[in-house]
Amino acid sequence: MQPAAAKKAPADVRPLRTADQRQEFARVDADLLEDLLNAAGEISIYHSRLNQQVSSFEFHVDELEQTVARLREQLRKLEIETEAQIMHGHQDTLVARDFDPLELDRYSNIQQLSRALAESANDLGSLKDLLKSVTTEAEGLLIQQSRVTAELQDGLMRTRMVPFDRHVPRLTRLVRQVAQEAGKRAELAVEGASGELDRQVLDKMLPPFEHMLRNAVVHGVEDAGARQKAGKPAVGRITIRLHREGAEMVIDVSDDGAGLNVESIRRKAFEMDLLSPESKVTDEEIMGLVLTPGFSTAGTVTQSAGRGVGMDVVANEVKKLGGSLRISSVTGQGTNFTVRLPFTLAITQALIVRTGEEVYALPLPTVEGVARIPRGELESLLSHSEPSYQYGEQSYKFRHLGMYLGGQAAKLPEEEASVPVILVHAGEYSAALLVDEMLASREIVVKAVGPQLASIRGISGATILGDGRIILILDIHALVRTGAPVVELKTAAPTPSDDRPLALVVDDSITVRRVTERFLHRSGLRVETAKDGLDAISVMQDHKPDVILLDIEMPRMDGYEFASHVRNDPRVADVPIIMITSRVGDKHRARAIELGVNDYLGKPYQDSQLLEAIRRQLEDRGIELQ
Repeated sequence: MQPAAAKKAPADVRPLRTADQRQEFARVDADLLEDLLNAAGEISIYHSRLNQQVSSFEFHVDELEQTVARLREQLRKLEIETEAQIMHGHQDTLVARDFDPLELDRYSNIQQLSRALAESANDLGSLKDLLKSVTTEAEGLLIQQSRVTAELQDGLMRTRMVPFDRHVPRLTRLVRQVAQEAGKRAELAVEGASGELDRQVLDKMLPPFEHMLRNAVVHGVEDAGARQKAGKPAVGRITIRLHREGAEMVIDVSDDGAGLNVESIRRKAFEMDLLSPESKVTDEEIMGLVLTPGFSTAGTVTQSAGRGVGMDVVANEVKKLGGSLRISSVTGQGTNFTVRLPFTLAITQALIVRTGEEVYALPLPTVEGVARIPRGELESLLSHSEPSYQYGEQSYKFRHLGMYLGGQAAKLPEEEASVPVILVHAGEYSAALLVDEMLASREIVVKAVGPQLASIRGISGATILGDGRIILILDIHALVRTGAPVVELKTAAPTPSDDRPLALVVDDSITVRRVTERFLHRSGLRVETAKDGLDAISVMQDHKPDVILLDIEMPRMDGYEFASHVRNDPRVADVPIIMITSRVGDKHRARAIELGVNDYLGKPYQDSQLLEAIRRQLEDRGIELQ
């Protein structure tokens, strides 16, 4: 009899998969994967919009809570006043001494109505608590959904990522072949080859990489004899280094050759009329000429050089992908090309800015940094003929983003002690951009634009904000390279301001505030709202209204108290006040006039009646209502 340990496992029992066994893979169509990623992006956009809707709903629930509290206070006062009126009116009447006047049938109706109103107020409070609970639960679900959506996007993004080492054999073979044709000896070394890039980015960048490697062998690496004379190994070394920095993949392509021949580039530039004999340019500017279309210093035409297909092809492809290219070279030691590419083309971090009335997104990988400059220092810098800002070792010339886009110069905020400036470096161009407002920094889903917009220089895509607005994503490097016309910054025309009259609506009813606000907007006024006198005082610290529409009965500070405050404040004492209330008695009207109220309207009122009253008060101050 066999021991139990030696018995065979049943046929239907599968052994556990060991770690070294091959995992299963599934082939997925690339277009289907792209559609899934786009769908995940749409989910992210809808999540942002839902989040904003829930925040708005939460605000309205808070308003409802204040309304319920106000209703309860009014009911309490109503009950006290009713009981006092009944007791006072019948204290001298002959009633059965065994009964209180409130216990007689003739008073039961008003008492029942009062109690019914109190119960309705309690029910309203319960509904408010329920809505608040639902809102809190919805916020929790949105947070969970956000986490799951982020995981879904990350998972789909990983399926689009491919390791760079997949193409290393091809590039190694290319270097060996070009070196053999040129009669040189060279080898390729790759550091960080396990780094992954978006498949679309890598596919589009392979031809530029091949061109850079050809350049390194043909123009950079010397022949074996020259290298040995210079004390270098006979075999030239070309190195590709990959590492990730935030939302960018940084790829360095360097060689240990002779470096860029600045004099050869200068002579070729003279031949091509790119430079005039009397022009004075630095070596860095000379090296930048290799990015000129059709520029080549090769003496003979071969398969690898002299065909007029220069580094401009590489620079254009990098620019199309939203990246940047920098060249550095040391004579006798070698040349280094640094390529910065977005980690993915589908999702990116962006800076949301406003210039004039328009809002734009600037991808963070294209921004060098954001500096906050004290207002006094900025005004001093802008007073120079060609204002610039030094940051690190780089000089940035002040420019207005709006002027690159055909708009106006930015208006410096008057109340801010420091002004944010966006620093951008694009090749030989650099700019410190001034905008009207920096709104936020957030993750955006990049959407392709149609051919009508894609052909416009400076537009790289579009995205949808949480409130449903569609905004353009700017290719800020392309805009800075255009060298927008410089305007005398110290006298730049400010963004046109809204000079419509400002009305301040003070009412504790959110319904009244909203209806009045919409009506006044349609009638050509700007509107600020406040829910009581204290709130209105806070609003007036930032805005001086041209007319005040005021209710009487409000919590914390009523209309009479607020009107008295306005008339005793020298800054706003001359602002006309129109009191709108259901208290239309002579006593209330007389009290209002005594406090300095300019007009008195009873509820309900006609819209035309209110508009005429506002127009009359504004005309008395010399303000015309359009």
